Amino acid sequence: MGQAAILTVDDDPSVSRAIARDLRRRYGDQYRVIRAGGASEALEVLKELKLRGGRVAVMLADYRMPQMNGIEFLEQAMDLFPHARRALLTAYADTDAAIQAINVVDVDHYLLKPWDPPEEKLYPVLDALLDAWQATGDQELPDIRLVGHRWSEPSFQIRDFLARNLVPYKYFGADEPEGRRLMEAADAGPESIPLVVTADGRALPRPSVQEVAEAAGLSTNPGRDFYDLIIVGGGPAGLGAAVYGGSEGLKTLLIERQAVGGQAGQSSRIENYLGFPDGISGAQLTDRARRQADKFAAETLNTREVVGLRSDGSARTLTFADGGEISAHAILLATGVSYRPLVAEGVAGLTGSGVFYGSASTEGPACAGSDVYIVGGANSAGQAALFFAKYARKVTLLVRGDSLESSMSYYLIQQLAQVANIEVRTRCEVVGAHGDGHLQAITICDSKGGTKATVECGYLFVFIGAEPRTDWLGDAVLRDGKGFIRTGSDLVVNGDRPRGWDRDRDPFYLESSVPGIFAAGDVRANSIKRVASAVGEGAMAVALVHRYLEAQ
Repeated sequence: MGQAAILTVDDDPSVSRAIARDLRRRYGDQYRVIRAGGASEALEVLKELKLRGGRVAVMLADYRMPQMNGIEFLEQAMDLFPHARRALLTAYADTDAAIQAINVVDVDHYLLKPWDPPEEKLYPVLDALLDAWQATGDQELPDIRLVGHRWSEPSFQIRDFLARNLVPYKYFGADEPEGRRLMEAADAGPESIPLVVTADGRALPRPSVQEVAEAAGLSTNPGRDFYDLIIVGGGPAGLGAAVYGGSEGLKTLLIERQAVGGQAGQSSRIENYLGFPDGISGAQLTDRARRQADKFAAETLNTREVVGLRSDGSARTLTFADGGEISAHAILLATGVSYRPLVAEGVAGLTGSGVFYGSASTEGPACAGSDVYIVGGANSAGQAALFFAKYARKVTLLVRGDSLESSMSYYLIQQLAQVANIEVRTRCEVVGAHGDGHLQAITICDSKGGTKATVECGYLFVFIGAEPRTDWLGDAVLRDGKGFIRTGSDLVVNGDRPRGWDRDRDPFYLESSVPGIFAAGDVRANSIKRVASAVGEGAMAVALVHRYLEAQ
């Protein structure tokens, strides 16, 4: 197919010639540099390349072009070459446009004009874009195929795992023709459901999540025995620490038992995160953070559950559920929180079969035309309501409190009020779930009138409370009465440091009762439960780890 192309689009002839010249100087021996004088001309070039079987590695488009601006061009160009990396050329006055491009077309980077000297301002960006493109090429990634039952909890767990880890897959019902063909080819019976067929044709009957992760190419084993910093938990705090730890030269390992991104990664839309005025999905934010961590050589370990923590002299050692161990100079606990189980008759037996914890975005299209109920009054519940309202006939938000004002951000309350098929019901709770094999109805108790009513319901999504994932710690570090990890000044009472503290200093701000063990994000006592604050604490923890290591 010949050399892959780097396409530049700019209606200013002098700028177009200049960037093409700089690109040919650096990349002309490996890539075909093509320049177009406008968006329409560039689209014709891309169509011709597509017909001839060509490949496009990178597209650089000027923002200010007549008839069609750079963002509009990149949106159309993505349909032809979805795997090409995309960058926007902007002037200093157009940084808002660059941010819009990041949100609308998932632009990988934006470049400010002028880019002189190119060795500092152009080539490093292009090198990174080309490296990313070469990692995947311009070919469709082979999909994992999953055969399952619509209302099977094990089938849902695998679908949810693949979706949250951004692993391409195709789902087929066991009663669909393609599902039956895959089962016949694998010589698999009903007892093999869920059945996973890997990209290379291997059949995995009723696989564990770790087996699915390995089949998908996710890393499940560490690359070394000892690290400078190990992070437990891959939510915003953990990802923030991984990016900063890797970028500052620490040998960093992030361990995640389920899916990188945590609860934030499940959010359909985060609209109050700095730098994204049009909002960004949790999956997009997670993917970018994970790519940043990879860029700085921070390792990520998937589907490994940590069950123990101890001190071995100056080392801190973690124990895995399978008995394996891993050690580091310092540990950051960023395990976040989990949604509290809904205690009501029938709920436990229908979990994964109509009752879901978190947004479970894979269920969105299946909710088309149905009545969806959401339990909870915080931001995550509000974001889920907006997401499912796009599919469902009606979404009802069930709130135990008197109003949303005390638990939900103002902007979300305003958005909910503007969506016609969303209803908010306060002072009510679910007291029962009913169904034969899958959820069919729920019983709601209205505390305002003291009445109970059973209503048809095929989907119930639960977002109630937050429980820290710290039971596995035992007495390794001090926790408060609710299980959140105490850190910094919370550990010093009347001038007395925590029992067993062996340093001639007070604990650092994010340090636990054991020197060298830190906590960040939602799992930390008295933390602010917001994505931005979690990311900030993750970054701050790395600075404190450096101080700890320097004093060793």
